[in-house]
Amino acid sequence: MSLTRRDFARTSAITGAGVALAGSVGALATAPNALASYDTDTDSAEDAADGGNGVGYGPLVPDPDGILALPAGFTYKIITYSGRTRLESGEFTPSNHDGTAAFDGPRGTTLLVNNHELKGPRANWKHPVPLTEGLVYDPAASGGCTVVEVRPDGRVAEWVGIAGTSTNCAGGATPWGTWLTCEENSDRAGTNGMTKDHGYVFEVDPVDRRANRDPKPLKFFGRYDHEAVVIDPKRGHAYLTEDDDEPNGLFYRWTPPKGFTYGPGKFRELADDAGVLQAPKCFDAGGRFVDDLSRATRTGTVYGVDWVDVPDRDARTTPVREQFADGEVTRARKLEGMWWGDGGAYIVSSYAREESPVQHDGQVWFYDPRRRTLTLKVLLGVNPDPSEDGAFDGPDNITVSPYGGLVLAEDGEGVSHLFGATDSGRTYPIARNDLNVGTEEEPEYSEFAGVTFSPDGKTLYANIQDPGILLAITGPWKRQKK
Repeated sequence: MSLTRRDFARTSAITGAGVALAGSVGALATAPNALASYDTDTDSAEDAADGGNGVGYGPLVPDPDGILALPAGFTYKIITYSGRTRLESGEFTPSNHDGTAAFDGPRGTTLLVNNHELKGPRANWKHPVPLTEGLVYDPAASGGCTVVEVRPDGRVAEWVGIAGTSTNCAGGATPWGTWLTCEENSDRAGTNGMTKDHGYVFEVDPVDRRANRDPKPLKFFGRYDHEAVVIDPKRGHAYLTEDDDEPNGLFYRWTPPKGFTYGPGKFRELADDAGVLQAPKCFDAGGRFVDDLSRATRTGTVYGVDWVDVPDRDARTTPVREQFADGEVTRARKLEGMWWGDGGAYIVSSYAREESPVQHDGQVWFYDPRRRTLTLKVLLGVNPDPSEDGAFDGPDNITVSPYGGLVLAEDGEGVSHLFGATDSGRTYPIARNDLNVGTEEEPEYSEFAGVTFSPDGKTLYANIQDPGILLAITGPWKRQKK
């Protein structure tokens, strides 16, 4: 049933401020020079950062090894390091670590599926994903996934989950224990040396290696520059983000065909045009169409969402996002990480610049499938000086913390952090990338990615993309105040 602008406006009028307030309760807010980003129970940001009455774990302590600054009491361990650690097959760990998820493995192990965001021909990269027999989609492509096994005694093993894919950025874990890896590149066969079309989602099973043989693109999810995907475990919908511009990208909803039953390998049984792929059309409480999510300038903003069918999901002649005229769908810049939690999908827009109606340095939205609403939870104002440690900008990968709130990985300018955000608007640093991949005169710090907790909640895993390091962070985690 379509939720029309009139329906949403009427509901808003009937409930008065209820619709708007429902989104603002527990909204997360952190905008430099604009919105408070410290504990509202304390007197200042300094009080909030001291780890006493505030939230978080206190100030970050510089790392003498120059890799990862953490609060006092926390430690990290390097799990994989591109060009240093090796796969079971003998090759070096591939580079450019990105999206990651953690799963319970056999005999007390933790299994991580780790994306490698490698674009273009294999000759462009020193450490592409090895072309393991039976696991290759396109032998010309550099990217893919590795599976990392962390054993109870601390030993680590790593092997290829899929190879021959392109620009594996984020993705998403499924309720049945597999990983959906997303290609953030939609080159056609014959472009940039590719031998097959790209821009698809693939399923990787961390436990059953045989299930990964003969990779099959899940074409029913569409062909575009994918970022992330989540599955609604109750209703069966998949939600997907697209990182693109000119025009700005979209997020999508895929509805499975009637009678479809989820489970490991079930996606392989579906036809390329199975289900229905749709894009959002948003409107405010007054029934006015919203052309771009950057229009929201206050946390707690709520938009109603209707869904519009995608005409040609495989983009045979026209990119999917360009198949819609102005006024037909709602767009956003840099739609990136997603995570399912609290009965809905958290969706990140990393930033907006001149190509968007309003500029910002990051938004996090929450889509409620029951109410069919989007609520702005996090808003980062434009960071005036990214080289200075303090303010956060450019969120990318995201996870819901078992200790309350969210944990986000920065892919912004200048200093790079992992940071937390509580349910009521307080933010705090968790880690800082101290590994300078630039020069002393012009330092450069790679983005964080792949932030995810272990199934038992004791370890936070995260990646430093360049040169490609998977880290395990442990310490005195505690439930954060709301």
